[in-house]
Amino acid sequence: MKTFADKVVEFNQNLAYHGRLPENFAVLNPYLGNPETLVVMKEFYSQYYADHRPRKFMIGINPSRHGAGVTGVPFTDTKRLESECGIRMTSARTHEVSSVFMYDMIRAYGGPASFYRNFYINSPFPLAIVRQTTNGNFLNANYYDDPALFHDVKPFMVESLKKHISLGLDTDEVFILGKKNADFIARINHEEKLFGQLTVLDHPRFIQQYKSKEKEAYIDRYLQVLKP
Repeated sequence: MKTFADKVVEFNQNLAYHGRLPENFAVLNPYLGNPETLVVMKEFYSQYYADHRPRKFMIGINPSRHGAGVTGVPFTDTKRLESECGIRMTSARTHEVSSVFMYDMIRAYGGPASFYRNFYINSPFPLAIVRQTTNGNFLNANYYDDPALFHDVKPFMVESLKKHISLGLDTDEVFILGKKNADFIARINHEEKLFGQLTVLDHPRFIQQYKSKEKEAYIDRYLQVLKP
């Protein structure tokens, strides 16, 4: 019988987006760009998810280029992957703002082993999205940044959410990161009836970037709703 880890690894290995995208948007698949990403992703899930326990679902937006877009692990840059999870990535070195808050919160929860024993984090669009600017550079983009983008990726998002659920998730209550993200997930949930209660938490990037002086209060809020 496949473990939770086996099912997540299989899901990630088979990730591919073949749908349409508006002009200037692109999708990055971390598992195709760097062979080590697949290695460290497998090590992470084998370390924390090699069992058959159901998990609660924490729903992000879509991976960033410097977090899961490199490590294959949501809200985990290479720094936190090594310092908090003990998994070293030699081919890349990244710092991702959201990862800082997330692992401060996880540490307050009791550490990665305790947290990941109860929670699974991923996104409705589980691949990185970038947008090309007028000067030719690429910046992180969110699936909801452009109405045409959301229209194009929505079917893939619905399919991905259903696949996440099939891993072995408790759907009675899910925890959505980001208020705007929650609005779009609520719209999908109204149509698809995937989840029960939608509990909304401020996004780690917003907290770390704009509310860092109040970080402890936000961590307390997270713990208040996440701890049974």
